[in-house]
Amino acid sequence: MWTFQAAVYAVLFWAALALTLWAFVDALVRPAAGYVAAGKLTKPGWAAILGLAVLVIFLTRTPLSFLGLPAVIAAIVYLVDVRPAVRGLSRGGNSW
Repeated sequence: MWTFQAAVYAVLFWAALALTLWAFVDALVRPAAGYVAAGKLTKPGWAAILGLAVLVIFLTRTPLSFLGLPAVIAAIVYLVDVRPAVRGLSRGGNSW
């Protein structure tokens, strides 16, 4: 039987893994020229960072570790800052 604390850690693990996987797959799908045009780190750079983030979350099994927290932060930075910039350029920058 799981304790409440174990259930919370399991939810945090699966949420962090889903978040980092989403960011990693999204980084792979976006065109490489969009990263340069938006003035962000290159596509291989973000793919490496986010791939490492997925690996760290998967291997440590906790997003609240010394390596897990920076991995989650990297995914959040990509999704909040880089993804909107690259996504806006791939649609022609039109927000309508």
